[in-house]
Amino acid sequence: MQTKLLSKNKQKLIRQMSLKKHRDELGLFLAEGPKVVGDLLGHFPCRLLAATAEWLEEHPEAKADEVVEVSADGLQQASLLKTPRDVLALFARPADSLENLAAVPARSLTLALDGVQDPGNVGTILRVADWFGIEDVFCSIDTADAFSPKTVQATMGALARVRVHYINDMEAFLSSLPKGVPVYGTFLDGDDVYRQPLSPHGVVVMGNEGNGISASVARCVNHRLLIPSFPPERPTSESLNVAIATAVVCAEFRRRQ
Repeated sequence: MQTKLLSKNKQKLIRQMSLKKHRDELGLFLAEGPKVVGDLLGHFPCRLLAATAEWLEEHPEAKADEVVEVSADGLQQASLLKTPRDVLALFARPADSLENLAAVPARSLTLALDGVQDPGNVGTILRVADWFGIEDVFCSIDTADAFSPKTVQATMGALARVRVHYINDMEAFLSSLPKGVPVYGTFLDGDDVYRQPLSPHGVVVMGNEGNGISASVARCVNHRLLIPSFPPERPTSESLNVAIATAVVCAEFRRRQ
């Protein structure tokens, strides 16, 4: 069978998605693999879909502005992954569709990421949010880009169901929340999460991998939580990975419901 390759211009466009400046300028993001692409199709406008003949035959309903059939070798040349599988796609990056973001935590449980810098952690947290039915995640501007290729892969399609909002001033945003909206945060000197009352709505703030929640954002937290180690007197690791800690906290919030 004749090898089918993407044009050099298309390959260049795909590779540009590794840099945030190009993603922002073009309003695009890259997704790769059957699971991620399959979940995102239909949720975001697809500008370019490159897939093997077998994948296209199995997904006749897949729609895009441009569909290109490629061989496995052609996919390998264009992909940013070491071992690409079957399909990749360029999607239009969504615009923030909610005008009054401060009203969202008053009616539902949300997450806020304060300087979470590892793309894998951000992607996993979005996947956790999806699992526990959390539809809105607020990110400080120094949090890793949710639409970078590494983060998109780590979400495993969660971007189809979780809205991500980047906030220029997280302290100001949290301070603008309606009166009585709880703002939770995880701290090593907080109160045992398993013994504290937890609301079905509000914001749960998760901090930077090394430094935790910043001092300015910490001032907005009115419920300081601790995930206790077990047993308490046993020597243990210094802290939990932020994505794992998010999963533990979200599980406890949902268990109460």
